[in-house]
Amino acid sequence: MLNQLLKKLIQTAGGRSRKAIAIVGLSIALLLILSAVQIQANYQQLLYSKTSQDSIADFLVINKTVTDKNVGSATLSDAEINDLKQQPFVERIGTLTPSRFKVGVQSISKQIPFYSDFFFESVPDEFLDVNTPAWQWNESSNYIPMIIPNMFLDMYNFGFSQSQHLPQLSQDLITSLPVQINIQTPTGAVNYYGKVVGFSDRISSVLVPQPFMDWANKKFGEAVNQHPSRVIIQTKDASSPQLAGYLKTHNLSTSTEKTRFEKYRGIITTVVAISWVMGGLMFLFALIVLTLFIQLAIASAREEIYLLITLGASPRQLQRFLRRQLLPANIITVIATLTIVAGLQFILRETLATKNIYISAYISPYTIIAAFIILLLIGIVNDRAIKKYIHYNN
Repeated sequence: MLNQLLKKLIQTAGGRSRKAIAIVGLSIALLLILSAVQIQANYQQLLYSKTSQDSIADFLVINKTVTDKNVGSATLSDAEINDLKQQPFVERIGTLTPSRFKVGVQSISKQIPFYSDFFFESVPDEFLDVNTPAWQWNESSNYIPMIIPNMFLDMYNFGFSQSQHLPQLSQDLITSLPVQINIQTPTGAVNYYGKVVGFSDRISSVLVPQPFMDWANKKFGEAVNQHPSRVIIQTKDASSPQLAGYLKTHNLSTSTEKTRFEKYRGIITTVVAISWVMGGLMFLFALIVLTLFIQLAIASAREEIYLLITLGASPRQLQRFLRRQLLPANIITVIATLTIVAGLQFILRETLATKNIYISAYISPYTIIAAFIILLLIGIVNDRAIKKYIHYNN
């Protein structure tokens, strides 16, 4: 009987419209804050997740930027390589060894006539993104294993083959076809068999095993500058501003495709910061509205509450009643907002998947934790406001 009377008094005094405004304001604030948390979680996943397709950006091939001043000598000295190795954004560094002899590659099959001048490079095995037992060579080997870039196959299938009226080739077919490798020497061409054993998305050149490169350079190589022209590094964050600044300062360059996140990082960081600020301001506004709603409800029913206390109702009993009136609405608001964020996350995941960018279809645990922290904070603010204004009016 007492609870029904209190409920009628509070609803009449506070007004449904004021309560609705408070809940709407709280919902908007929650949506902004939780969205900011989720955006930050997605951002971190895109940068560091091992399952993301952009994880290939952890490996960068770096070379000197060719200018009018260094044409013909755009190589990296030992001092420059050592300085790069000491940088905090570099985890590992490896040297790409170029072939110092002329190479021609031609098809053995008459159905697919093909010849091209090539150049080989080699890299330490730990920097390869291809793992196959066929990647071995010694002087008694029957063929030279090669790893070619996926983009070479794309260029052939969608450019060269169509212009030359040749058939398109699959990866399986390429790996089953041997090719002839012609190495030019002062005494004439030396022929070897080669075989493609893998395809790389990391290094955009034709790779051969390091033992073959060392042997062939010694046997067939010309006496030229022995300094490497390219190195490969492993870094935790290819979009690091420190990395970009170092490359620019030292006249170095790398694939802009692999550092494309640097262009978007500032935009994403700004969006996240704005979401945090707007969410915080809206949350503060919502707390003020809720506090004013409680204050107005208690002040408007001051005489009735005083009468109920005179008749035997205690202030503590009134406080418990008001808590029970506000808590369910707050819980429902938080759950509804989490549901909206989860729906938006699923839609975002499907949209990004069409662009080969993959994030989780589910909201982050940090978003859920943030929601519960906010719910706890709302409960504390409400409880203090109820205690303050009930004791004030009595």
